[in-house]
Amino acid sequence: MKRISLIIGILGFAVVGCTNGVKNDTAATNSNNKATNISAESLTSPNKKLQTIGVALGDLGNPFYNAVQKGAETEAQKIGGNIRVNAVSSAFDLNQQTNQIENFTAANTDLIILSAVDKKGVKPVIDQARLAGRVVIALDSAVDADVDAMISSNNTQAGEVACQYIADRIKGQGSVVILNGTPMDSINQRVSGCEKSLSKYPNIKLISKEQNAEGTRDGGLRVMSDLLTTFPKIDAVFATNDQSGVGADLAAKQARRKEFFIVGVDGSPDATKAMEDKDGVFAATAAQNPAGMAQKAVQIGNDIIQGKKPESPNILIPVNLVTRENLSSYQGW
Repeated sequence: MKRISLIIGILGFAVVGCTNGVKNDTAATNSNNKATNISAESLTSPNKKLQTIGVALGDLGNPFYNAVQKGAETEAQKIGGNIRVNAVSSAFDLNQQTNQIENFTAANTDLIILSAVDKKGVKPVIDQARLAGRVVIALDSAVDADVDAMISSNNTQAGEVACQYIADRIKGQGSVVILNGTPMDSINQRVSGCEKSLSKYPNIKLISKEQNAEGTRDGGLRVMSDLLTTFPKIDAVFATNDQSGVGADLAAKQARRKEFFIVGVDGSPDATKAMEDKDGVFAATAAQNPAGMAQKAVQIGNDIIQGKKPESPNILIPVNLVTRENLSSYQGW
């Protein structure tokens, strides 16, 4: 009997232990769900105030990204309330940018603005941030992930206006080169826009469009030097960004070639300086507004946090063509 009683007691203890375990697991699950729900609601509430912004950029040594940072800070000051802006540079390294966004998420940053260094590679960390209730806005570069908004320059328009200027200046006939760049959406759109404008002129020959100048001054110098060796006569060059265009301008000086002119995209300080140089061939640039894009991102992020969604999550900021003729009125970055 004592042995039977002992066995029953042990079984009863085991049953109670298992039951308590189930209750605790259930309670923990409910608690976690509740915490997640509260977090999501608090970030999209009319009473919620924007307090922290994390800005993940490619390279703060680049004037474009410096302008983005300043734009975010300027808009945060306009909103008021001592909003903290933390801008970080990844040096175009995916792992570093992933870690930075993870840190923003863990620190309960209200709004994350990122210029993705890899449109596919950033998807997991963006998904993680949004699952945690963060508002995420992609700026300048598209991403293969669901974000709250995407803000970029109208890159197709940039290519169109730049190459329309080329077509007008060479009067619809001549040989044109496109200095291509890193294969990403913004560059592809600029090339597509350029080709659209040039296609209207049967007497314009596109003699090179595949050479990758890598978006850098050194790349532009290298590729343009090769093209100048290959082609004895070029009438115009479309550089898919200003840095490669500045490099191409240097190549022209080294080769003592001045029969062509260069049009870039960005409106960067380096481009305006090159345009001021009368001995150079840099003639125009389709100017972006990086500070304006960042300001718009902060505005929309603030609205979303307060429960106001934008009419469209995809917002294009128009570009303006800056030439040597209107350079004096250009405000710059």
